[in-house]
Amino acid sequence: MIRLIAIRASHTVVSTPVSGELADFIANANFHDFAPESVKEAKRRLIDSFGVMLAALDAPPALVARKIAERWPSPNGATVLGSRERANPHYASFANGVLVRYLDFNDTYLSREAIHPSDIIPALIAAGECYQVSGEDLLRGILVGYEVACAMSDAATLRDRGFDHVSNIALGSAAGVSSLLGLDAKKAEEAVNIAATHAAALRQTRVGELSMWKGCAASFAASIGLYAALLASEGMTGPRPVFEGELGYMKAVSGPFTMPKLTRNAARILRTSIKWWPVEYHSMSAVECILKIREALGEIKPSDVEQILVKTFTVAYKIIVKDREKWRPRSRETADHSLPYIVARGLLDNYIWLDSFKEPKLVDPSVLELMEKMRIEVDPRYDETYPNAVGTSITIVLRDGGRLSEEVLYPKGHFMNPLSDEELYNKFHRLSEGALGEEAKDLWERVLTLERLKNLEPLLSPLRGVSGYSKA
Repeated sequence: MIRLIAIRASHTVVSTPVSGELADFIANANFHDFAPESVKEAKRRLIDSFGVMLAALDAPPALVARKIAERWPSPNGATVLGSRERANPHYASFANGVLVRYLDFNDTYLSREAIHPSDIIPALIAAGECYQVSGEDLLRGILVGYEVACAMSDAATLRDRGFDHVSNIALGSAAGVSSLLGLDAKKAEEAVNIAATHAAALRQTRVGELSMWKGCAASFAASIGLYAALLASEGMTGPRPVFEGELGYMKAVSGPFTMPKLTRNAARILRTSIKWWPVEYHSMSAVECILKIREALGEIKPSDVEQILVKTFTVAYKIIVKDREKWRPRSRETADHSLPYIVARGLLDNYIWLDSFKEPKLVDPSVLELMEKMRIEVDPRYDETYPNAVGTSITIVLRDGGRLSEEVLYPKGHFMNPLSDEELYNKFHRLSEGALGEEAKDLWERVLTLERLKNLEPLLSPLRGVSGYSKA
């Protein structure tokens, strides 16, 4: 009997824990393993991130984060955009990350959980500057971080269990920084273990009336991932098995999942989408629909409209429609996550841009009148195509009997309808010209040749001490 037990035990298969799979991918990633098109997209995401960061320099939460970073300066630390002071990488990562996220204008990955993977970029820049890595190292870190964050988004839906998508940002940041620093598999796994333990961010951030924290939560998560990697690099260990354990991540946060395959050609970055308008991504098709209708109608008053019917998909309805606060937004954070407001504002103004969410526009009687005439419902057809498409249709019935309809599945900037390099440059230049002026073109050129840089100083030196919103 004893012998039989021994034989059975010898055939027991022990599967690799999720943290081990992630660590193997992180430690073995080589820059030259990544496809040229993936490297190009990493550069495009970096330049897009710089644009939205520079446009948000005067944002209220950014001012708060920058004030904290400046209070304890670190001469050998990382660049804090909008400041002449440097700070420790943890503070700099958070302050710059708020800039990336505040305007809701950075890239998106749609899957079982939707995320903004470029939220990890400020953490990688901060670590890379302090540890004097090369441009090639930064690109590898971005590609590894994107792959991990997006794969985690493929693995499980968090929002229905009360947790926020930024949990995946903490893990992507830990992975990207670990790769950038060249950590071996053992230390990379510890970075993942530490980050995952503290990645459980509450979904309350995006429910009801949204606060400043809506634009800060991802940055906070990325700074956790950064700090986890720095601790692991010096030998700190974390709880294990952090995902499969009795009280681990699967039990408390995500539910059980099988880790999706991680690809060294970084295929997932190719399925991320760059925003063309500064709104929550699930409303992107609605913006395109309403602007097409407005172009056909010309000038219009609320009294001309009998009814506005919007059809969307379930995920969009849950995130940007169902809460009563989305029908009377009182903050910028709520307004850019309000499908009713975005549709009404686009119809009135014939554009959506940074100034669409300023306070006077939120209380405009005309926009409130149009929202009263709006009905939004879920169309099962769009559920069937999500997340590969973000289908929306809008029909406007006029008092004179006229009727106009538009439908969009793949809005401009979607990975199935990507921005050209020229369009991306135009977005970047419009966002950054107020802060950089003519130096915007120089920054664009440096990013295009990033792999040639021996360190990040040429990339970051023009960004110190810049100030001011971009021209709207």
